[in-house]
Amino acid sequence: MSVIRVLAIALIVGTGIGSTAMADGFRDCTKLDKPSWKPASDAEAKAKAAGYEVRRSKIEGSCYEVYGVKGGKLFELFYSPEDLSLKHTIAK
Repeated sequence: MSVIRVLAIALIVGTGIGSTAMADGFRDCTKLDKPSWKPASDAEAKAKAAGYEVRRSKIEGSCYEVYGVKGGKLFELFYSPEDLSLKHTIAK
């Protein structure tokens, strides 16, 4: 195997590991099975009621992750689908 090929493989593997380590998502909100979760739209409504302009939402692990803007800053809000409690907030 050539030195260039070895370096290329090492770079690709290193990039993958770095990407995983850089993830800042919060993933652990509930142990409840998905069929028992409250609707994602309820998490969005809760963020709107708190003054956020909701841009989008998705499921991240066992959390609803809502992206919202407030005061000109972007936030990631992580809600428990079990009781819609806010578990974690990240300002971007």
